[in-house]
Amino acid sequence: MKTQIEYVSLDRLIPYARNSRTHDDGQVAQIAASIKEFGFTNPVLIDGEGGIIAGHGRVLAARKLSMDEVPCIRLDYLTETQRKAYVIADNKLALNAAWDDQMLLLEIQDLEATDFDLTLLGFTPDEFSKMAAIEPLDAMPELRDGDREPFQQKSFTLHDEQVAVVDDAIMLARTSPLSDTGLNENSNGNALALICAEWLAASG
Repeated sequence: MKTQIEYVSLDRLIPYARNSRTHDDGQVAQIAASIKEFGFTNPVLIDGEGGIIAGHGRVLAARKLSMDEVPCIRLDYLTETQRKAYVIADNKLALNAAWDDQMLLLEIQDLEATDFDLTLLGFTPDEFSKMAAIEPLDAMPELRDGDREPFQQKSFTLHDEQVAVVDDAIMLARTSPLSDTGLNENSNGNALALICAEWLAASG
C-alpha cells in the first residue's frame, strides 16, 4: 500500500471533533519551536476529505507559525471504524514506549556540551533535575568491600578517536537481549562482555 506526501492548505484541514488527545498552549509552543529548529518532519495524516486523523498538535503549531500549508499523507483507504481507532492508537502507541535512562542522559549530555537549546527536547525543568540523579553509563555499582567479589573493576586509556567507537559499540551491545545475563547490575559491563565474547567466537 503506497502513500505519498502532498502539501495541503491549513484552511482545508478539518480537526476531528471527537479527538481525545489534548494540546495546551505550552505544548503547542514546544511543537512550534521544534518545527522552527528541525523543519516539519512529521506529516499530518488526513482522510479523503481533509479530516485530520493524526497531527492536530502539529497543525495548531503550524497556525501559530503562520504557515500556509503543511505536508500531509492521505489515508483515504481507511474505513470509518479504522479511522476512529487510529486516532487513538497513534497517540497511545507512542506513550507505551519507555526511555533507556542512561542512554538518554548520555545523549543529553552530548547536546549540552554543544550549547544546544535543550528546551527544544520537550522535557520540563523537573525532568531534567531527575536526570541528574541517573547513574552514569560508566559508573560501577556502589558495593561494600565485602560484596565486591566476584566483581572486578578495570580501567582503559583511550585516544579521543577511539572513544566514540567504544561508546557506540557498547550502546549497540546494550540493546541486545544477549547482554542481559543477570550476572551484573552494570549494563556497560554486560555489553562489553558480550562484545568480547562475540569477538572471540568470530576469531575461532
